[in-house]
Amino acid sequence: MSKQDITYGTQKRHMGMRAAKTLSNTAVYIILAVISVIWLIPFVFIVLESFRCECHYQVGYIIPQKWGFTNYIELFQNTDFPKWYLNTFIIALFTAAIQTIIVLCMSYTLSRFRFKMRKALMQFMLILGFFPGMLTMIILYRVLKDIGLTQEHAVPGLILVYVASSGMGYYVSKGFFDTIPKSLDEAARIDGATRAQVLFRIILPLAKPIVIYTILTAFMAPWGDFVFAKYISFGASAGMNVAVGLNGFLSLDQIMNKYTLFCAGGVVVAIPVVILFMCLQRYYVEGVTGGAVKG
Repeated sequence: MSKQDITYGTQKRHMGMRAAKTLSNTAVYIILAVISVIWLIPFVFIVLESFRCECHYQVGYIIPQKWGFTNYIELFQNTDFPKWYLNTFIIALFTAAIQTIIVLCMSYTLSRFRFKMRKALMQFMLILGFFPGMLTMIILYRVLKDIGLTQEHAVPGLILVYVASSGMGYYVSKGFFDTIPKSLDEAARIDGATRAQVLFRIILPLAKPIVIYTILTAFMAPWGDFVFAKYISFGASAGMNVAVGLNGFLSLDQIMNKYTLFCAGGVVVAIPVVILFMCLQRYYVEGVTGGAVKG
């Protein structure tokens, strides 16, 4: 076989491999596009319903016959939605701030310090995290009720519960801190820096992705919580978050008059989350992948 034939055969194989790869990528893109369309259909439906003005109840068509912002205006003027929204924002903000500090301090401690029962503590928290929080709902309600943090005073009670076990969520953050060289800590300590200064002035600036990831996850959990918030703030509109408040619009006596208001509320609730993820998506992905190492 001549050299020209060998070269031609090699080029033909490469062309075949490229064609197969292109076909495979095309199939994957088509599948992802179909999945995305299916996933987005409910959201598009809710957005369209929120702009429907001809009636407030469920209908058998998707495209509104009359468009407008009537539902949004009525939502903010004639319902307790602004109060629910403010409650949710306060709960999410305080939870994100306190939980982020606790998680990062716990993660840094477990990553950098070596002490007795360290591994046992980590294993204990890991095993304890396997048990669903639902198991503690009854006793938590009794405790919060005894100290007056239920119903109209549910906001501080929810904050207290959300941040109570924050340290157990150290896994991803600790994995990220393990990737930062310990020589940086040692150099700073030699220069006279305290442990707190090492963490806040050296480590955290280098760990921006995991800090933002921790803030986002801490903010998102209370923002969308319904089950426990419903259990604590039932019967008192002043202590409800948006999930519990909007759920009332779907009751049998209100759904005929407030279904489109429910859709408008869902759109307003989703806006901050969408903006946060669009602006911080890169840091979120870097935090997840950077912290996915064993330590």
